[in-house]
Amino acid sequence: MEEIKVLSVGEKVPDFELDVYLPEKKDFGKIKFSEIFKKGKWLILYFYPADYTFVCPTELADVGEKYAEIKKQGAELVSVSTDTHYVHYAWQQQEKLLSEIKYPMAADPTHIVSKTFGVYDGASGLSLRGTFIIDPDGRLVASEVNYFPVGRNSDELLRKLKAFKYVRENPAQVCPAKWEPGKKTLTPGKDLVGKVGERLKSGI
Repeated sequence: MEEIKVLSVGEKVPDFELDVYLPEKKDFGKIKFSEIFKKGKWLILYFYPADYTFVCPTELADVGEKYAEIKKQGAELVSVSTDTHYVHYAWQQQEKLLSEIKYPMAADPTHIVSKTFGVYDGASGLSLRGTFIIDPDGRLVASEVNYFPVGRNSDELLRKLKAFKYVRENPAQVCPAKWEPGKKTLTPGKDLVGKVGERLKSGI
């Protein structure tokens, strides 16, 4: 069996095509990464362990509340687990927390995508809680992986998306900790060395 290379931040992602359940259309379909990038969009992959579990529906509902804003930022969000798209359909129909979600729910029953992104847990056969932001060039720019018991916060995901979008549009600048749109950014250079605190405090 061919060994699957695990992606690192900064690398280009393979062009996967996945079966999905589309809650908005109440139908099945496919997504292909390259088609998303051809439209100039960002892609967020939101891996979770399994359907019919406990923390997972709270996470999917939480990120679902941010989906409209994520789309507004020029990104597509796709949730991914090792379940089939048929199981996604059944779960979304039954679990009330998922009744309002609209993003595609992708199936990775072969585990190839989960392994590529380094979130596959061989002991359980499930994916860890992994969040990945991919820019419109298909380059992985952000990676967050949590173990099973603790859910994520979609506020931070949206903040990071906005920050990466900003520095893509303003490549000479960088965003300090807790940066939000409208706050001070920094321009790396000789004059900034050792004076980051001063510069942030001055607001210049």
